[in-house]
Amino acid sequence: MYFHLKVLSLFTEPHFLSGMIFNIQRFSLHDGDGIRTLIFYKGCPLRCGWCSNPESHSFGYSIMYDPGRCQQFGDCIRAVPGAFSRANGQALEIRRGEVQNPQELMHVCASRALVLSGEDRHVDELMAEVEKDLPFYGKDGGVTLSGGEPLSQDGDLILLLQRLRERKISTFMETSLHVSWARVERCIGLVGTFLVDLKHTDPGKFRRFTGGDARLVIRNLEQLAYFGARVIVRIPVIPGFNHSLPEIRRMVDRLHQIRGIGEIHFLPYHTFGVEKYRMLGLEYEFGPAESIQENELGPYVHYAQSKGFRTKIGG
Repeated sequence: MYFHLKVLSLFTEPHFLSGMIFNIQRFSLHDGDGIRTLIFYKGCPLRCGWCSNPESHSFGYSIMYDPGRCQQFGDCIRAVPGAFSRANGQALEIRRGEVQNPQELMHVCASRALVLSGEDRHVDELMAEVEKDLPFYGKDGGVTLSGGEPLSQDGDLILLLQRLRERKISTFMETSLHVSWARVERCIGLVGTFLVDLKHTDPGKFRRFTGGDARLVIRNLEQLAYFGARVIVRIPVIPGFNHSLPEIRRMVDRLHQIRGIGEIHFLPYHTFGVEKYRMLGLEYEFGPAESIQENELGPYVHYAQSKGFRTKIGG
């Protein structure tokens, strides 16, 4: 095993700013059909050790710092002296807990070594961004909502989904389903396809590595399929967690019991997000594991196909 997660209050859904996002990615060819606009929401109820978007964990702003870009102008120290300091030319020390108003740092750093991840965006603003990409969608493309966990968002999410439906824009949603059923149910009929990350079906291992409840995810997945929603299950294949044929077979067998699930995507582990942990002042606890190559997933694909599932490697 690589580590044991220390997770705080993951089973209560927090209050937060609606519409807090940390990225909009254009012209994506993954995470849904065709060319897509990806909207990444901040805030997640899980703490997966391999997460490639650690800035998405918090429902509020996150302070990211890249020492390689720092020109030592000192504007951050002057702006919030209690949170930033540098002694005798040494590395910048950041005490994130001392920042009472993170928005003060929004435009402080001229070298962009210090950036604030998170922006509260109104639905009208998000739709304006989507409208720019409409000419590129064709008949298959559209918008994918990601995170973080988009289903943890409040009313602004539903309003955005309604606006997208009014414009007849294809909508996919990436989700862990680790939320109350009420939050899932309200999106049925508004989301065209749910891309559901199923990390593990063993409750003990799921809790140890993510801080969550595998049974909650399975219950929501069963109900979502029962109501006829289009669901694609995505299994992130993680070394030391579920990267073994017996474990993947048990996961596929469990999915085979759910009527209405017909497609599984296997997502190979990568380390693209490791640098972000350093920028957030966090330790990447899941290493040092190497990225998984696609050819390692062959046995998993073959087993899923033998159970009648359509399969794909990657998003």
